[in-house]
Amino acid sequence: MHIPDGFLDTKTVIATSALSVAGVAVALRHFKAEDQPRKIPLLGLTAAFVFASQMLNFPVAGGTSGHLIGAVLTAILLGPSAAVIVITSVLVVQCFLFADGGVSALGANVFNMALVAPLVGYAIYAAMHKVYSGIRGTIVAASFASWCSAVIASVCCTGELALSGTVPWSTAFVAMTGVHALIGIGEGLITALVLAALHATRPELLRAEDESGRPGDAKTFVLYGLLVVIGLLLFVVPFASPLPDGLERVAKDLGFDYTAAKHPALPAPFGAYRFPGIAGGAASAVVSGIVGVVAVFALSVGLSFVLFPRGGKTVQQKP
Repeated sequence: MHIPDGFLDTKTVIATSALSVAGVAVALRHFKAEDQPRKIPLLGLTAAFVFASQMLNFPVAGGTSGHLIGAVLTAILLGPSAAVIVITSVLVVQCFLFADGGVSALGANVFNMALVAPLVGYAIYAAMHKVYSGIRGTIVAASFASWCSAVIASVCCTGELALSGTVPWSTAFVAMTGVHALIGIGEGLITALVLAALHATRPELLRAEDESGRPGDAKTFVLYGLLVVIGLLLFVVPFASPLPDGLERVAKDLGFDYTAAKHPALPAPFGAYRFPGIAGGAASAVVSGIVGVVAVFALSVGLSFVLFPRGGKTVQQKP
């Protein structure tokens, strides 16, 4: 669902950029107000996992592929504000290092996937979880909310394309929501599997009210988590589906794919997830993926240390 350069007109670019800057600023302020610096390592790990997972396109019907957004999953684990920070970090790295999403369209991509998807998706999850409790309720609510997040983000993308005059609303709405309703099934299943695995290994991560995690345990979990992420890059990324994703397929079917800019404003050093100087497609993708994982981890943790400049010490509250 990464919108490339050329799909949006100037007014839509300005509007979505302004909304995204405001939304990310609010998320950063709220995350700092939560005063939970112990989440910093998990912030970086989750960003790395989401980045790696978004490289793993899975096939859906009609010669189309999709990938995890990870917005609801991140919001459940770390909270909505942290989810905005994590997904934004991923999108920034994808844009500037790998030309995955246009520079001019970065604001729209952040608005759709880093603001709308986690915030609306988490609201749906929270409402459902009040009715369906326990781990089964968590998984059911998270799966449905994840599906909703993919569809709702695609609706916003459709509106931006229509507002730009790229394609009529009525035409794009059916095509975009239809294909992302299928992609959303994969989003929901992956979210359910990850939450089930965490419940079996680290159930305290699924309890937002549990603030007793020890820093040493968190660092160990992050270390193991990064090893899992690298394993995904090494053994799964080479077999990711090469089929076009939902937006690419819709653009081709509806005939507006030609509007995508051929030369982005700022050329990415690792365009199309290929590492310069490595001929093999799979090896090149793996190495560039590792570079991306390191970049999003560093960016997410770096933002956190800017918010908590004293090395993660909480402010002592007066009785």
